[in-house]
Amino acid sequence: MSSFQRPSVAVVVGSVSKGSLNRKFAGALARLAAPKLDLKFVEIGDLPIYDYELEAALPAPVRRFKSEIEGADAVLLITPEYLRSIPAALKNALEWGARPYGKSSWAGKPAAIAGVTPGAIGTAVAQSHLRSIATVLELIVISQPELYIQIKPETFDANGDIVDPALRDLLTKFIDVFAAWVARQNHQTLLAAANF
Repeated sequence: MSSFQRPSVAVVVGSVSKGSLNRKFAGALARLAAPKLDLKFVEIGDLPIYDYELEAALPAPVRRFKSEIEGADAVLLITPEYLRSIPAALKNALEWGARPYGKSSWAGKPAAIAGVTPGAIGTAVAQSHLRSIATVLELIVISQPELYIQIKPETFDANGDIVDPALRDLLTKFIDVFAAWVARQNHQTLLAAANF
């Protein structure tokens, strides 16, 4: 990444439904972040169920997925909450990204976690589970601000953009903090490489 380019962020949305609230939220967040971060959506719906026997010859969707994660400067995980945890599709993607052993696509990446839901607890439990997994994956996750968001009908306009001023302010703060986090982590990585 050169100094004048926006950092690229691989966005992994935990829902595979095209009309999901989290996918819509991710799109709105990408537009808000555009001046500072280049959010690129990474597809997970075509990944096979993880099976270690497939590691010897990784399926094409897995190779594509790992390449897109590895090519990004950072990762943004956006998760719904299913049964008080993360969706199976997201867990599957996390597992594929971590394999084969010793070839994790996640390790050392600056990362952030967010999620929305119509429910009152705003994906808090799912995000807690995801943070535990992120530690094992060696993702470097920002801790604040946390985005446990309850989506309301008036949250989006006809174009899918956030209209609630308070939420826009929160998301702008989140983007600012995340962008600074990505820049700091990538700078430290460059310094470490130069001094190796």
